[in-house]
Amino acid sequence: MLLIDCPYCGPRAELEFSYGGEAHIVRPKDPEALSDAEWGDYLFMRKNTKGVFLERWCHSHGCRRWFNVARDTVTYEILAVYEMGSEPPALPERNLV
Repeated sequence: MLLIDCPYCGPRAELEFSYGGEAHIVRPKDPEALSDAEWGDYLFMRKNTKGVFLERWCHSHGCRRWFNVARDTVTYEILAVYEMGSEPPALPERNLV
């Protein structure tokens, strides 16, 4: 089980959180102008990174606030936790081939 350090409440067990998928996905400015294929890409196409991955998490059984996590998908090590709207911290390149 992961121990996630909520930036608002402190360290808590993974059971208190809900995973929200890939972080930093920008909504299209004019979604009406997108083709069906472009809209489908926005909704469903996500990275499947082996290594460092930026994710969104919600403290659903606590403060109910969203935040971002930089996590290594191979080791499950949490490298950084930062608030929504913030830039991701500089992290060493750890992606595997």
